[in-house]
Amino acid sequence: MGRHVIVADLGFGDAGKGTVVDWFCSRGPEPVDAVVRFNGGAQAAHNVVAPDGRHHTFAQFGSGTFTPGVATHLSRFMLVDPLALASEADHLRTLGTPDPLARLTVDRDALLTTPYHRAANQAREAARGQARHGSCGMGIGETASYALAHGDAPRAGDCLSPGRLRYRLAALRDWYLETFPQGSDGSGGRVPSVEECLAVFLAFGERVRIVGGEHLRTLLRTGNVVFEGAQGVLLDEWHGFHPYTTWSTTTFANAETLLAEAGATGTRLGVLRTYATRHGPGPFVTEDPALTTDLPDRHNGPGRWQGAFRVGHLDAVTLRYALDVVGGVDGLALTHLDLPRERADLLVCRAYEIGGRRVERLPAGPPGDLVRQAALTRRLLTARPVYEPLGDAVAAIAKVEEISGAPVRLRSYGPAAIHKSFTGSLYPGAPTTR
Repeated sequence: MGRHVIVADLGFGDAGKGTVVDWFCSRGPEPVDAVVRFNGGAQAAHNVVAPDGRHHTFAQFGSGTFTPGVATHLSRFMLVDPLALASEADHLRTLGTPDPLARLTVDRDALLTTPYHRAANQAREAARGQARHGSCGMGIGETASYALAHGDAPRAGDCLSPGRLRYRLAALRDWYLETFPQGSDGSGGRVPSVEECLAVFLAFGERVRIVGGEHLRTLLRTGNVVFEGAQGVLLDEWHGFHPYTTWSTTTFANAETLLAEAGATGTRLGVLRTYATRHGPGPFVTEDPALTTDLPDRHNGPGRWQGAFRVGHLDAVTLRYALDVVGGVDGLALTHLDLPRERADLLVCRAYEIGGRRVERLPAGPPGDLVRQAALTRRLLTARPVYEPLGDAVAAIAKVEEISGAPVRLRSYGPAAIHKSFTGSLYPGAPTTR
């Protein structure tokens, strides 16, 4: 069996999963054969900066694609958008990656995200007005919800069967036009025809290698794999602060299911920043408007559908909650450690005050109870942070280790792999450097 790592974000996303995955693939303690995406879809935005300055925002390709020979596998838990994938491949080619699609495999059971899902997503979010949930507008939630309600939702394997794909796209388009007769912009439901979508998706099926589940099981038995998660645990479909969540399992669960099917195991690596961020609406107890102004993120900004990019202080309460939800981690990657070197005003929230009571831990129940999660959201909207200084980088690392009970194995002081240092080992009996 190979040595495998699962990378998951312990916050609201944007903690630096992409740059961590890139480090594992380019400079990590073990050679990496492939990156496996195990949740989400084209809405992911994992920024990687190469040592020579090249920058790409990885959405569906694995964030190790800059490293020659590292493949990407989109598992059955991914929502695959062929149109967005083609656009991403084009950008990677301009950056010197000759043929990224040749290094890509897609599980035949992965759901397809289509222009109809995207239009439905934007129509539904626009109708919410000021009560928007902060969707990316990429059709992710609609892809998942349509599949739950319809047994004929299009999947990657359908791209090898023109008749079945045409039937499923037609049913999807009819559903969209019936559900949103005015479309997302009052245009009368103007979306591509079934034949237009069919042509593009069949071309995708011809260009990309679509495989069964045995492909990943073989890969896990013969090589080293990094599992790359999307979004963050605090946005999880069952454990996030409903309704400001994603239609995706953002914990380690999907990756561990895939590993178990191959009789393999993986090391859990949680990622977080030395300060907190959140894209779009929803509870954010430690939000600090001054930090939002002072700490602009060159690769993250306001989006038409997501809304504002918000910044705040490190939150020990939600970190403990995320760790309780996932059942702990084997190690941590702590990013943006260059900030504590430069600023003395960064804080850490040790507890909340809610209704006159000090709260250090939030209840983390079993998945499935959205009523409970909505009630937790309402509590958080009334919470006030109890702060203490974060300190310099050394102090920040020590406090994160004390709060989490886990070692900070990967320390990131900048955007590229060369700005990272690794201590200890994630693998029993393995060397600490390659």
